[in-house]
Amino acid sequence: MSITDSIISLWGGPSILGRTVHAEHELIPLLRQGLPFIALERIMEAFALSREEVAEVLDLPARTLTRRKQTQRLAAAESDRLYRFSRVLAHAELVLGTRAKATQWLHRPNRALNGTPPLALLDTDIGATEVDDVLGQLEHGVFS
Repeated sequence: MSITDSIISLWGGPSILGRTVHAEHELIPLLRQGLPFIALERIMEAFALSREEVAEVLDLPARTLTRRKQTQRLAAAESDRLYRFSRVLAHAELVLGTRAKATQWLHRPNRALNGTPPLALLDTDIGATEVDDVLGQLEHGVFS
């Protein structure tokens, strides 16, 4: 299963997205129109993430998060950040073998990230890239 397939699955699949996605580039129009809020809720449930953690990673104030839940749709920029977040979560699950191990790894301080838990870096593109790089090292047998 590709990372894109994993992300689609994490979000709830074609029934949630309203269409089948075969390739990453097919996500662009979905991100631009805004993802359904339930995709975010599924990520939260799958990785046992609190509203506070998600609000921090997606740079969403609690009030905005509440409004998005009411309208049932994220804005384009928020959807893009959810995609970035989801991509790292799917990569962690793939590399570490289980969702439970990925969840633990995301919350645990990591020496390769200067003692910072990976989840704390996912609010920026640079941080997400660093976390992805560490996952790539683990994937190729370089322990961090």
